[in-house]
Amino acid sequence: MVIPTLHAGDNLRDTLDSLAAQSFQDFDVVVVDNSGTRAAAGQAVENRFDLAMIYMESNAGFGGAINQALKLTSAPLVALLNDDAPAHPGWLHALVDDATTFAEFGMFSCQIRLAGTDLLDSTGMLLSRDGSSIQRSHRRPWKADDSPVACLIPSGCAALYRRKALNEIALPGTAGPFDEDFQLYCEDTDLGLRLLWQGWRCRYVRDAIVEHRYSQTAGAASPLKAFLVERNRLFVVLKNFPLTDAIAAVLFAPARYLYQLREAIAGNGKTAAFARSSHGWQAPWLVLKAHFAALAALPRLLRRRELILTYTRVSKERFREAIYSHRATLQEVAKH
Repeated sequence: MVIPTLHAGDNLRDTLDSLAAQSFQDFDVVVVDNSGTRAAAGQAVENRFDLAMIYMESNAGFGGAINQALKLTSAPLVALLNDDAPAHPGWLHALVDDATTFAEFGMFSCQIRLAGTDLLDSTGMLLSRDGSSIQRSHRRPWKADDSPVACLIPSGCAALYRRKALNEIALPGTAGPFDEDFQLYCEDTDLGLRLLWQGWRCRYVRDAIVEHRYSQTAGAASPLKAFLVERNRLFVVLKNFPLTDAIAAVLFAPARYLYQLREAIAGNGKTAAFARSSHGWQAPWLVLKAHFAALAALPRLLRRRELILTYTRVSKERFREAIYSHRATLQEVAKH
């Protein structure tokens, strides 16, 4: 079990308490403190279970934290959990049962609820033609959840991965399976797509339930989040999409911007929330900044793309079939 944290505090305490109450108890926990100030040190001495702590000198990002934690364990199953996502008592039991029963699957998604509401946050991820990823079933009532078991990839907020699968996608010369260049956002999409290229599939485990206290790290409508989501979308496309799909993604993106502009004017969705904020005027600049950042990283991204496609175990047709069977429309992305 790996829990990255930046601010620690009550969120981390509640999440650790939820793990102490799990019906399945055969697990180890690694907390990676990204604060640079040992903010989570107080949690290490509370008597719940054996707890390993890694204190980073500075914020290594979500992927960097996971990569560090993986060096401490050889467990065959690796669960990820946000520090702001307390788990229901049967969460881990449901995931381990599913992973034991369905050995051909390498990733497992959870029922992630929006804490304090009767709504879902995610039952997995969907992907659009421009490379944007959004949460499946977002803001639908969880009591009526009928999300299919077949799933594209999990949300990194709460997920289980087979260690064998993670080992297979750790590229030579990198620190681990997660691409640390992403820092925050979309690194779970990148990881999931690379697992798809290796032939691993994802299952949705409805009884694996967590309560997510949304966007506690970078804020629900912050310039940092807007920049990273757009830049990392480009990283995902450049690294993982077949060439014709990558070219198409460039053409689809302007249409998504227009849909988002329409939603902002109508006052709908996260785009409207950002437009209403004091940072709303920065949106065009953040899009340009994201493209410049992707261009600067292009040589490195293309080298990693070459490695991914060199070692792939599935055809482009099978990969396309996987992502297009779990596709979000550009309109859905704009309204998300």
